Amino acid sequence: MSTFGLKHKFLLLLVAVAALVLVSCGGSGAVGQENQSSAEVAQDFPIDVYQGADVLGSSALNFNEMLTLDRPVVLNFWAALCPPCRAEMPDLQRVSDRFGDRVLFFGLDVGPFQLLGTREEGKELLKELGITYPSGSTEDDEVIRNYGISNMPTTFFINADGEIQRKWAGILNEEKLVELVEDLIAAS
Repeated sequence: MSTFGLKHKFLLLLVAVAALVLVSCGGSGAVGQENQSSAEVAQDFPIDVYQGADVLGSSALNFNEMLTLDRPVVLNFWAALCPPCRAEMPDLQRVSDRFGDRVLFFGLDVGPFQLLGTREEGKELLKELGITYPSGSTEDDEVIRNYGISNMPTTFFINADGEIQRKWAGILNEEKLVELVEDLIAAS
């Protein structure tokens, strides 16, 4: 095969991979979509905790065990190689710090299921960005389907009773996060 043919195939492969990443990560993530839920109950799944075991009480637990902490949960689906996820994480950290013990933030790394990073890359990203709210991953690949994840990041706002109050597909900035967390607290 000629050098031109190899370069052309490589370029096509590169464009295809870039398109896959953008679709999986929700494009630029500049605009998110909000869906208000009608009291749908959050699905349970096993979690391997990367960080925050001291807050959660264990390094391996099921999601429903977080609800026994008797506070609302902000559940953020992310991936290490998802640029909008990476951009959103510092805002999630600031809002988590702001609300402290009134809301539990949890970051669920689903990158390994989306070909957007390994668990090790996820842990490295948390360290690199200085993210301290509890985070981890799961071995349950059904979590993507059960939660209807079509792009990332996607964030769920779950009241203390385990009911999904809101779902936001796409990137959230600090201002919008504060608004949604205040609504979540008021409804819990």
